[in-house]
Amino acid sequence: MKILSAPQIRAADAYTIAHEPVSGLLLMERAAAACADWIMDRYAGSARPFYIFCGPGNNGGDGLVIARRLAEKGFSVYAWLVAAGNPSPDNLANQARVPFLQTIHAPADFPQMEEPGVIIDALFGTGLNRPLDGWVAGVIHQINDQRGRQEIIAIDMPSGLMADKSSKGYTCIHARYTLTFEYWKLALLMPENGGFAGETVLIPIGLHPAYSAAVQTEYHLTDMEMLRTVYRPRDPFAHKGTYGHALLVAGSYGKMGAAVLSARAVMRAGAGLLTVHIPRCGYEIMQTAFPEAMCETEELALHSAHFDEPFRLRRAPDYDVIGIGPGIGTDPSTAKALERLLGHWQGPMVLDADALNILSKWPSLMPLVPKHSILTPHPREFERLFGSTGDQFGRLALLRAKAAEWQWYILLKGRFTAMACPDGSVFFNPTGNPGMATAGSGDVLTGILTGLLAQGYAPKAALILGAWLHGKAGDLAASVSPASLIASDIIARLANAFAEIQQ
Repeated sequence: MKILSAPQIRAADAYTIAHEPVSGLLLMERAAAACADWIMDRYAGSARPFYIFCGPGNNGGDGLVIARRLAEKGFSVYAWLVAAGNPSPDNLANQARVPFLQTIHAPADFPQMEEPGVIIDALFGTGLNRPLDGWVAGVIHQINDQRGRQEIIAIDMPSGLMADKSSKGYTCIHARYTLTFEYWKLALLMPENGGFAGETVLIPIGLHPAYSAAVQTEYHLTDMEMLRTVYRPRDPFAHKGTYGHALLVAGSYGKMGAAVLSARAVMRAGAGLLTVHIPRCGYEIMQTAFPEAMCETEELALHSAHFDEPFRLRRAPDYDVIGIGPGIGTDPSTAKALERLLGHWQGPMVLDADALNILSKWPSLMPLVPKHSILTPHPREFERLFGSTGDQFGRLALLRAKAAEWQWYILLKGRFTAMACPDGSVFFNPTGNPGMATAGSGDVLTGILTGLLAQGYAPKAALILGAWLHGKAGDLAASVSPASLIASDIIARLANAFAEIQQ
């Protein structure tokens, strides 16, 4: 699914008006009616009143249509126009259709809302291009002050939030739900804005499909259509050699659990064969905990606790991909081992966890990382590797720049995990939940990506599919309670996640 900028969304509206054809007033009616239908379904049977605040532009016009439609269905509705500028023609036309509309000229006009109900924010949408200030910002604060008693729904965007750039420090509505039209906006995918948007609901409004097909954008949100394009069904005549031989370099004393979790995920993701290269201290653990994996160990003392130089791959030509990092530690001898590995391997590679921490401590190793490798940092690891930024839009720009500079695929973990590709494209993943913020979850993701690359998936396809599977398995595992989720639960639900694509 394409993610469009505010100018592109305005162009989509204009294209629909010109080519459907439909008037702007009827398109507003259609969009607002879709929102009103969602609201009526959400609050069916409720006697709670609706308090609707409308701005002077087309976002306010949407609010006016919603107010009229809710009133026509017998809901208790109060509506106010915040007189912050000259109304748009379609807004003005809809003002005449709402006889109970009142006007706010200053914060002192803000109404008393004695009865708990639902506030609908239709003040400013994607067209906003500057921070809100003055008395209008005061109205926003007054609406936010009602959050303890009123549920807030934002129409298209929480008022005050910019669609395409950071709103850090701005005055914005704090919504429980955001009903956004047709396309996701970048701002709704940025973690720093999560407290403003709440739960985002995509509302289709019938914009012209020809525009969507033709418009170009670097930003995409993974959807089922995309997944079914990249997913490769199993060949009924295949054998284990068909699906690749992965090497996983993982574990150290006290951290063999990371190696076991990652190894299980490699195989659950579909790899045909797996060899796990571990320190000698973990041999019995791996062979007992996960007999499906073959093991090779460092040729050192019986109780070797970590990797040491010289590090040697015994059968390097046999492997289709190498995953490295979970639980390996950052001992200087392990860093030397990673350096040796990078000097002898130029094939597909996944680097995570301590492999990334080693790169940040010894940046001279970064040029040795093969092009088209996949790196999977969390935000702190990303900062250690590439530096910090003032806001998350800046971090997104840095993510894209580093992916292009090093020709790597970089997966930045988080809500709506962002995956930057060397060609400048970025894919956001919609699956996952707060319960996945648990020890070992990242090790599972490393295993999934390694397993997909072993089967011959291209890095971009492995990223898109792997991140979605990881998050979806976590969603299935957290269906009862996210608080109790552990990393093993994610692995246990991978088959169910695959099944959703196969259906």
